[in-house]
Amino acid sequence: MGWGIVGTSFISTTMADAIKGSPGSRIAAVTGRDAGRLAAFASQHDIATTYGSLDELLADPAVDVVYIGTPNHMHHEGVIAAAKAGKAILSEKSLTRTLAQAGALAEAVRDHDVLFVEGLMYLAHPMYRHLPEMLADVGTIASISGFYAADIWDVVNPQGGGTLYNIGCYPVSLLQFVMQTAFGDAAFADRVVTGSGVRSPKDGNIGHAAISVRFGNGVLATLQSSDMVGMAHDFVIVGDKGTLRFLTNPWLPGTSNRLQFQAYGETAEITLLEDSHDAFHHQVLLMERCVAQGLTQAARPSPRLKDSLEIMGLLAEWEAACG
Repeated sequence: MGWGIVGTSFISTTMADAIKGSPGSRIAAVTGRDAGRLAAFASQHDIATTYGSLDELLADPAVDVVYIGTPNHMHHEGVIAAAKAGKAILSEKSLTRTLAQAGALAEAVRDHDVLFVEGLMYLAHPMYRHLPEMLADVGTIASISGFYAADIWDVVNPQGGGTLYNIGCYPVSLLQFVMQTAFGDAAFADRVVTGSGVRSPKDGNIGHAAISVRFGNGVLATLQSSDMVGMAHDFVIVGDKGTLRFLTNPWLPGTSNRLQFQAYGETAEITLLEDSHDAFHHQVLLMERCVAQGLTQAARPSPRLKDSLEIMGLLAEWEAACG
């Protein structure tokens, strides 16, 4: 499967390595705005074909799937163009920067009936196929809490919207998957939200943020996200039978992943979920399967378009709640 890479940032480098690591994929072409960085990227990854514009890359018949690795405030532009060209699309998280951009992106994907997957790569990892059975051990869920923090405030894109769209999308997307798995697709949308935040001294975007959610079925959730401290992570699910905690980073699953279940009054049990590859590799395999089967969306746990829109909706609601 021929990939066309759009953008030459560090995340495009990560994806290029993952693409090259799969025998079912190859990098057909790359495009970027800076000629020097484009040439360096192509040399680093042994890419023979480079283009100075997205339109040229999309016109290349050797490109079967387009990877959008541009900053998030530009995602919708790349996705809309790729959808019009009839290409399968993997676009980095967050979906977009605004709800209006998200709506335009979704309209183009639906109108042109193309495969679209948001790059929440961790959900492609096989570990998440085991999560539903582990949730059964927890029993009826009462509360969920999580946080993700990384000290990246001095390098983030000032047009990216701050920590919510850089990092907060990870705990929000996992919260959505857990709520859907436990209570059905409609449970995540029925909610009341309060939130607060602290502005970054660099660009005025939200650098620290917290949100409290009360879902209609009575489940309570609290999430925090920070671009200004870290690296740190936690995610805990509390049920009437016990608790489930991710001991390793739930959003960067690798070859060895540990989860802890503790029934009330019992000794904690550690589950080790091992795999030979990381989440980015499995994301490439996911796209290969979807293209081969002629699908227009991935199956859960990976996000469907409706899931990406729901995640984006809560991110925008969280941002508004921060004031």
